[in-house]
Amino acid sequence: MSRPASAWDLPRPFGARGLAVLLLVVVVGFFAGQRVEMGRMLSLTGEGVLAAVGLRDQSQVLSGLGTIAKSLFPPQVSERTEVSRIEGFDRERLPWFSHVEMEESRQPKLNPQTLQMEEVVDRREVLVEPFGYLWHVAVKMLETFEIAIWATLLAIVLSAPLAWCSAKNYTPNRAVYTLARGVVGMFRAVPELVSALFLVLAYGFGPIAGVLALALHSAGFLGKFYAEDIETADDKPQEALRAIGANKLKVMRFAVLPQVMPQFIAYTLYILDRNVRMATVVGLVGAGGIGQELKGRYDMYNYAHVGTILIAIFLTVLVLDRVAARMRSRYA
Repeated sequence: MSRPASAWDLPRPFGARGLAVLLLVVVVGFFAGQRVEMGRMLSLTGEGVLAAVGLRDQSQVLSGLGTIAKSLFPPQVSERTEVSRIEGFDRERLPWFSHVEMEESRQPKLNPQTLQMEEVVDRREVLVEPFGYLWHVAVKMLETFEIAIWATLLAIVLSAPLAWCSAKNYTPNRAVYTLARGVVGMFRAVPELVSALFLVLAYGFGPIAGVLALALHSAGFLGKFYAEDIETADDKPQEALRAIGANKLKVMRFAVLPQVMPQFIAYTLYILDRNVRMATVVGLVGAGGIGQELKGRYDMYNYAHVGTILIAIFLTVLVLDRVAARMRSRYA
């Protein structure tokens, strides 16, 4: 028997407590937005949009972006090096596609005898490599990729025992579980850039600091992800193996890993993709790779070189993303 509409008792979508929580979130968000200048950001962005469509004469944001674009493009491809600065230069064994040419520059100098400014012609030999800087960036990108690869491999090695000890159903005891969870949390809590700063002091400038910084942070993430998947794996196959006398290692090998391996592969590919991008960032503090080259060129105001580096980073990440997507679809 149907009831009349007046007798329906529909639950409220929210109550007084929900309204109070929502109001509190709005108030906190408003004050937090003021502290991080969200209002100014919206104002400047709006001015930039209006200037872009012709409804405003000029905009600080649009002018800044235009200046950056003019400085970065066209990107630097060739390399010109003064011959006198090349150690062991051999004219008979020049790099491919390169040649030596005479370069003239005119600049005013003070004549100490007449005390007048005179234009002086300065001539010097330079080695011109049409694709020299492009090759240099390619080598640095290869080093960046190698840093990411080795960091990921070390992270897998470190995270495996941490995941075993961090899983409640496989850890030896409560003390080991607490210690492993603490180590995993510590690795994740320290950003790669911060750890790279201290590792550069310990190991010096170069890729070693970058590899270790990325490996430690990645081990924290992989250890957490691996442990959670081990804990949530289906227990029925594990109980069957335990019933016939299998130890923990065999149960892990034949009952748990077949279930969690697709997720493990997906996590690892994500960490590899992330490490390639973060290897650029840690290079800014001297931890090797393309980031170190980027920081040096930026400090010397060589923005055309910076443009070449940014394009190379974008293409590398784009290709790696496509490769990782194919591998995930095939193995994960």
